[in-house]
Amino acid sequence: MTVKVGDRVEMKKQHPCGGKTFLILRIGMDFKIKCEKCGREVMVARNKIEKNIKKIITD
Repeated sequence: MTVKVGDRVEMKKQHPCGGKTFLILRIGMDFKIKCEKCGREVMVARNKIEKNIKKIITD
């Protein structure tokens, strides 16, 4: 899976606010993602993110 900084991704599970799309802000051992609905930024482990990405949204 090739995910780059600035990509928008749709996750299998939604954020507690109800949003399913996230913006990738940082990539490393952890991913920093930002919910596009509420703006909350979250750090999540790489293996958890890669397992939960449904699709990469291209503009």
